[in-house]
Amino acid sequence: MVVSDLFKKTEVKRGLFAFEKAALFYNVFTLVLILLFFGRMDHPSLMIVQRLAIAAGVFALMLLYKCWPCRIFELVRCGYQLGLLAYWYSDTFEFNRMFPNLDHLFASAEQWLFGCQPALLFAQKFPQFVVSELLNLGYVSYFPMIASVALWYFFCRPDLFHKTSYVLASSFFVYYLIFIFLPVAGPQFYFPAIGEANVIQGIFPSIGDYFNLHHELLPNNNEVGGFFYSLVESSQTVGERPTAAFPSSHVGISTILMFMAWRGSKRFFGWLFPFYVLLCMATVYIQAHYLIDVIAGFISAFIVYAFTSWIYRRFLR
Repeated sequence: MVVSDLFKKTEVKRGLFAFEKAALFYNVFTLVLILLFFGRMDHPSLMIVQRLAIAAGVFALMLLYKCWPCRIFELVRCGYQLGLLAYWYSDTFEFNRMFPNLDHLFASAEQWLFGCQPALLFAQKFPQFVVSELLNLGYVSYFPMIASVALWYFFCRPDLFHKTSYVLASSFFVYYLIFIFLPVAGPQFYFPAIGEANVIQGIFPSIGDYFNLHHELLPNNNEVGGFFYSLVESSQTVGERPTAAFPSSHVGISTILMFMAWRGSKRFFGWLFPFYVLLCMATVYIQAHYLIDVIAGFISAFIVYAFTSWIYRRFLR
């Protein structure tokens, strides 16, 4: 495909794209939740305004595409939805903070299964600069991997671009719905809340609604530093919230990306696979997830991918 082809007029695809329908469904569903729990939420009015603004952006881009129907605007419409995923991720905390935290159950299950807390021991056992940088590189590769798969299908398999974009976007929303009703924050938030002494002794008390007012991350004792380590630290400090630990959407979504890459090109899959392995390991290494979160993320990817693909074939193709 040459650049000029991106701006040539094409046949107008009427109405909303499939991935936009998924996003609007999630928007409306969470709007209903806000109205139901209005009195218990921290800033419900602002959340409503934000949802209306996001929906307005969807319809504005649809109208723009109708005025000038070309492939570049299809990519822009997809990019708009993917760009909002970070907002929707942190937004899950505004809902699950209303419910009692469940980390004590998951930390206890971790201890029972493995006899230790891998999230606490992994970085301690492997503090070396090279290991740290490789795993942090894997973690920061998450969004570039998402973008690369979407772009690969846009340029190389345009016939599957809309399906791929829908499955990718709706998979995120499936995970976000789980996070709304399953308040698990992960080791980096839970361990500071209960104290390292309790963690070492295998004591995991319930902390109720502690995270409603406290968002402290687990102090990172990594003294080797590094470029990718700094990137992860900065992103965690700015955008992380005590939410979305189980199952790991990083592992789930990246596994789905691997399905898509394999289907599209074995060579493309081969390029992405090392970053995928590093990312899965990094989720525990940086203490964002329990090991059971990673296992559940991997298993759930097969279910979520099959479910979203079936929805597309059955109702949206």
